[in-house]
Amino acid sequence: MAEEENEVRWDGLCSRDSSARETALENIRQIVARKVEHLRASRLTGSRAPDAALDAVNRLLAHLLMLSQRCPFQDVREKSELILKSAQELGIRIPRPLGHGPSRFIPEKEILQVGSEDAQMHALFADSFAALGRLDNITLVMVFHPQYLESFLKTQHYLLQMDGPLPLHYRHYIGIMAAARHQCSYLVNLHVNDFLHVGGDPKWLNGLENAPQKLQNLGELNKVLAHRPWLITKEHIEGLLKAEEHSWSLAELVHAVVLLTHYHSLASFTFGCGISPEIHCDGGHTFRPPSVSNYCICDITNGNHNVEEMQVNSAGNVSVSESFFEVEALMEKMKQLQECRDEEEASQEEMASRFEIEKRESMFVFSSGESNSYQVNDYCWEDHGYSLVNRLYPDVGQLIDEKFHIAYNLTYNTMAMHKDVDTSMLRRAIWNYIHCMFGIRYDDYDYGEINQLLDRSFKVYIKTVVCTPEKVTKRMYDSFWRQFKHSEKVHVNLLLIEARMQAELLYALRAITRYMT
Repeated sequence: MAEEENEVRWDGLCSRDSSARETALENIRQIVARKVEHLRASRLTGSRAPDAALDAVNRLLAHLLMLSQRCPFQDVREKSELILKSAQELGIRIPRPLGHGPSRFIPEKEILQVGSEDAQMHALFADSFAALGRLDNITLVMVFHPQYLESFLKTQHYLLQMDGPLPLHYRHYIGIMAAARHQCSYLVNLHVNDFLHVGGDPKWLNGLENAPQKLQNLGELNKVLAHRPWLITKEHIEGLLKAEEHSWSLAELVHAVVLLTHYHSLASFTFGCGISPEIHCDGGHTFRPPSVSNYCICDITNGNHNVEEMQVNSAGNVSVSESFFEVEALMEKMKQLQECRDEEEASQEEMASRFEIEKRESMFVFSSGESNSYQVNDYCWEDHGYSLVNRLYPDVGQLIDEKFHIAYNLTYNTMAMHKDVDTSMLRRAIWNYIHCMFGIRYDDYDYGEINQLLDRSFKVYIKTVVCTPEKVTKRMYDSFWRQFKHSEKVHVNLLLIEARMQAELLYALRAITRYMT
């Protein structure tokens, strides 16, 4: 980070103490005034201000723009806006936000506005802001489901900032590696800034080959985990733990695996909900992007490149009555399936056959001969994965377990316009469909239910979000569950990312267990 920016103390704005925030704001105001005056003096003498000086001011102003709109503390929002106005009055061009809110898929008016939250939400926002120094767009979309958001933020804070086997800059770099596998520039940009803020070496951002060998060694596991986790073997684990130099300890590796799965899944959420760039990041405001964005970040994963955002209109002209009947039909199917369940139970052979059929249809990411499916009773999160994580990285197993349970069991007993609905059958079908895509079978589940409950457009959306999230379009998001609320579609995404994370973790932890035994 440029030396002149180190004098800016943004951390003071995260304080719960208003006088500490006031001191920090005054410090920032003086710095901005000094830099703006320097730019004006350059213009008056007819000389051109150095690009670095201009970049530094633009970065400061972009950060203030973000604070003026996204800080949970009213005094910071108001003072940041005043500082921007004073710069503008002195003839300095100030940035404007691009886009329309935290999501490209969800109308801004349907998302909770910062400053209009109740006391409980404010406490959640303040905690998030204190931990990250920002209230990011992911948080503002997840806040449709506060109970889940609280668990998510607690887990992420522990992984990134609390005591653990890996140093802080390694944690953010691993986050960048994982996000870059899906070309998720949103997450990459956030963690580039965080990586530099905790003292990371900027040279590492020029490509994985510029990072320490220890991190380079993690590249293959990152790739397999993101795209074909069923191929992970104990040999992958052994190669990392027994490298002649730069070897990983078991505790470090578990920390790294949890971070990789967390950020692969978070990339799925980012694309699945159409998360917009942060106001102060590349693409979030009207200034040219900060220079850190010029790093060839995607090279960190050996050759991924950014994909242009596909501009597509909402799914065809579907009448309200048509989509209303879709909801009615889905509820009727749920009722019929429950009645069939009560009357007769399919045999184990029949259920195994239905699983294989569903797997063949859904596992479009498999090549022939790759399938490595297993039954959950052989290796499951509750009996095996949870205890291994908790033993090697204390408390994280508990946090992840809580997050899984909240996502899986979360319900408001509503479906679109209907209330007092038991949605457990539908939630289980979504979760089990994702695990089926990864070759994981529950022998007490009838996979015939999946085709009954999940229509084709919904399956296409699920497969894309989970396996190739960078290909998600607004058309896909609009085309499933057309009569459902946006909060319900966000709820679906929470199920998708947690089921994906658990599936990846199961394969990685099973390989670690096999290595250990």
